[in-house]
Amino acid sequence: MPQTITRGIETLLAEANARVPAISAEAAKDLLTRDDHVFVDLRDPRELEREGRIPGAFHCPRGMLEFWIDPASPYHKPVFAADRTFVFFCAGGWRSALAGVTALDMGLKPVVHLEGGFGAWVKAGGPVDRPA
Repeated sequence: MPQTITRGIETLLAEANARVPAISAEAAKDLLTRDDHVFVDLRDPRELEREGRIPGAFHCPRGMLEFWIDPASPYHKPVFAADRTFVFFCAGGWRSALAGVTALDMGLKPVVHLEGGFGAWVKAGGPVDRPA
């Protein structure tokens, strides 16, 4: 018997976007060098190798997010204990919206996500460390 999906990706993304504030790439460029913000790159390592990185962004593969946020986890990363605004981003803004909901549900705040993701960042002329 085939599965019946009752809440599809469109619904999940709409709910996530209603809860997690989105910021434009233009606005995000002004935040990149601020000490009170940390950019969190949720993309797969292969995406970073292929497309490059936002300088200074912290890389957290999406699959490790919950483990790295939780201070009780043996995998916890201290960056998530800092009193900063977390700017999540992925390639196009979908994973970051969903990750933002997870982070908020865990108690991490404030969290925003980059509307349009890394693609919008590049299109807006944001700095990129390109792969060698």
